[in-house]
Amino acid sequence: MLKFVLDNQDTIARVACLDSGKTMVDASLGEILVTAEKLKWTINHGEKSLKPESRPTNFLMMYKKNEVIWQPLGVVAALVSWNYPFHNLISPIIASIFAGNAIIVKGSEATAWSSAYFASIATSALVACGHSPDIVQSVICWPNVAEHLTSHPDIAHITFIGSRPVAHHVCASAAKSLTPVCVELGGKDPAIVLDDISNSEFKRIASILMRGTFQSAGQNCIGIERVIVLPKVYNKFIDHLTPLISALRPGSILHAPRSTPVDVGACISAANFSTLESLIADAVSNGARLLAGGKRFIHPDHPSGHYFTPTFLVDVIPTMKIAQTELFAPVFLLMRAESVDHAIALANSTPFALGASVYGAHKPTLERVVREVHAGMVAVNDFAVTYMVQLPFGGVKGSGYGRFAGAEGLRGVSNQKAITRDRWPGVKTSIPGPMDLPLGRRGEGAGDKAWRMAQGIVWVGYGDFWGKVRGIMDLIGWGG
Repeated sequence: MLKFVLDNQDTIARVACLDSGKTMVDASLGEILVTAEKLKWTINHGEKSLKPESRPTNFLMMYKKNEVIWQPLGVVAALVSWNYPFHNLISPIIASIFAGNAIIVKGSEATAWSSAYFASIATSALVACGHSPDIVQSVICWPNVAEHLTSHPDIAHITFIGSRPVAHHVCASAAKSLTPVCVELGGKDPAIVLDDISNSEFKRIASILMRGTFQSAGQNCIGIERVIVLPKVYNKFIDHLTPLISALRPGSILHAPRSTPVDVGACISAANFSTLESLIADAVSNGARLLAGGKRFIHPDHPSGHYFTPTFLVDVIPTMKIAQTELFAPVFLLMRAESVDHAIALANSTPFALGASVYGAHKPTLERVVREVHAGMVAVNDFAVTYMVQLPFGGVKGSGYGRFAGAEGLRGVSNQKAITRDRWPGVKTSIPGPMDLPLGRRGEGAGDKAWRMAQGIVWVGYGDFWGKVRGIMDLIGWGG
């Protein structure tokens, strides 16, 4: 599968672009690069992640040896979003089949055309390796039909990537069969810029913030939705970014020569544009400054395309609706923080907590932000790279629960089985006579003797020196 992805990058990227509107560069970074990494990581480290692990014992159980193994769950399911039609669909397939499961993947109705092709990459790889293609099934259906999948008692696990409102329905449906769900929802990811960055670092960081905000037209669950900057560099960012954002070109790379720059692709639909314009207008009416964009864009070559003008909104404060709403759009929000404490408070002021990033030079301050910001993933002096090294992916608060990617992702679609075995032949657990049921046959005082023996066992196992002495006395009947 990895070889196919590498050999067919252009085709895969173009299919993703045609169905989701993104640019070729966006597809390369967000679809192919991360998929190649997941495949390579799984090849190199997947077996080790699912290798049986021995676990420590204790004094009372020294005659036992302990182990945890990971076994297939059976048939699992994944319901994935449209914003990364290749990676979001193929990623749970990779994890599930490596862990020994069969999988049913429901792609988004918005990217139904590409889902069939992307699923065929996995099934063709299975056939090429001598396995049945039937262990991977791809379906496209409307929400009312998806209920049959999510509530089915034969589904052992569900991975859901999507919005919070839909997650409520999926989890309620899965609860009918008590099916566990890994829920990856949206975010309002903050990028915190400290005021000790050097001049040489400034442009590098600004470039990362641009890419992190406008990647896939902002339709990125771990995209940068808020840039929180301390006072010393706040105005410098405004001066530097305003002409850059104003110069961004929306368009479709599929209908333009490679030599023609297209910076920002189309949005998946125009359904959210009126809400976006309303949120921007509300922010401006409450003191924010709109320095670029702010409205839908009618492309001269694609008048029916779903384009939104790359937008730069500054002086945003947390009480504005736009600061609390996941936008999923090409909108750069700049917020001013008066101190590190204030920056952390701003970062934590939303219901979301998926990813975050922090930029600066002073390591203790960077570490403080890392520890105190509410997020499931944090990148230091970079953006979203935790996924590029297959660290566990997921959030907390309103951004979901559970993790996929890395060892945690593979183990999440496995049955974690705990096993104890006898360490030495002939040394086995035996119930002591005073505790052997039924106690009544032991005669008068049997209950007290059983209690003293049980208490003695606890003291011997977990007490200090004198506690162990007390326990031994209880066991031999010398206790008070």
